[in-house]
Amino acid sequence: MLYQLYEAQRAVLSPFAEFATATAKLYSHPQSPFSTAPGSQRVSAGFDLLHRLTKEYEKPAFDITSGKVDGVDVAIQEQLVEVRPFCRLLRFKRYTDNIQVLERMRAQPSVLVVAPLSGHHSTLLRDTVRTLLQDHKVYITDWVDARMVPLADGEFHLDDYIGYIQDFIRKLGPDINVISVCQPTVPVLAAISLMASAGEATPRTMTMMGGPIDARKSPTAVNNLALNRSHEWFEHNVIYRVPQNYPGAGRRVYPGFMQHTGFVAMNPDRHVNSHYDYFLDLVRGDDDSVEAHRKFYDEYNAVLDMPAEYYLDTIKTVFQDFALVHGTWVVRGKPVRPQDITATALLSVEGELDDISGAGQTEAAQHLCSGIPESMRQHYTVEGAGHYGIFSGRRWREMAYPQVRDFILAHQR
Repeated sequence: MLYQLYEAQRAVLSPFAEFATATAKLYSHPQSPFSTAPGSQRVSAGFDLLHRLTKEYEKPAFDITSGKVDGVDVAIQEQLVEVRPFCRLLRFKRYTDNIQVLERMRAQPSVLVVAPLSGHHSTLLRDTVRTLLQDHKVYITDWVDARMVPLADGEFHLDDYIGYIQDFIRKLGPDINVISVCQPTVPVLAAISLMASAGEATPRTMTMMGGPIDARKSPTAVNNLALNRSHEWFEHNVIYRVPQNYPGAGRRVYPGFMQHTGFVAMNPDRHVNSHYDYFLDLVRGDDDSVEAHRKFYDEYNAVLDMPAEYYLDTIKTVFQDFALVHGTWVVRGKPVRPQDITATALLSVEGELDDISGAGQTEAAQHLCSGIPESMRQHYTVEGAGHYGIFSGRRWREMAYPQVRDFILAHQR
């Protein structure tokens, strides 16, 4: 019923959001007579803020159409490699007429970025992808909003997620390098472990960034919530069925709007101050700050629904049973044994100030993967970085990325 109420509220607010943006323009457009009225800038700024607080946020585009390789401009085209009911595998193909740069691009390592399926769209990793494209051929998992997946396509469990990752690795070949960011560190490690146990070829490297490999270490608010509530509590209180106005009508999901509410509740003061600063920037005419705010919240406020089975499996396996670190995790009858990985180099990356995956949670992969030689294992902590800082922004580009790039390059054939 909560989902239906949310949809009703959204329908009611939609006309008001359009009215707010029209009024904001009425009081700010230079050719409007209202723009010269006393206090017009504040009125316009107020309605602009109301518009952003009441509008619906659609999935943003990656919008990566160009980049640089060795200082040379290259064109970039987003290509669809494979389609599954719950995921699309994308490639960012680079093009250039410069023969020397073309040869260099062909020789660069291939990277599969496994984006989180934890509320936000994979476009949250736009900066990650754009930076990687300087030195790599880049693929990424683009998870589908569960409310858009018809019931006829079946359920989607954590085991299915692992199966997707294994299939993508097989498709791209053993020379692929896998980078997992946040939530997928656990299923990616499981996928590669199972492949190693079965004697399959595994990726050249795997980079684990800010993920809950061992959620017992430095527990955060996210970890404590999972521990303080039973599995049944989550099933009865946060799982709802998709309303009739979506292709996935009737599917059980953890709704994106509830996940978004949780994100905001973790740092409410920060978001209030950010929106107040946005209002002041509009009044002052600080266009750069205004645009930066809009870009961030266009991404932050765009959320997706997660399949209920996958969400509940993750809560139980990762945050309640700690099955990976206890060695009790079984996927489709096969035990998950990270110690069986011997040929894939491991880099773990953490943010010093990460409030979602605490210190030591990702580094735990180093101890679990005891079969990997010391010379093929490395850990790096990004000083001063929070959760998002390890894969987006200045600290990612200037501190974390050089470590990732050099690690991948050092372990190619």
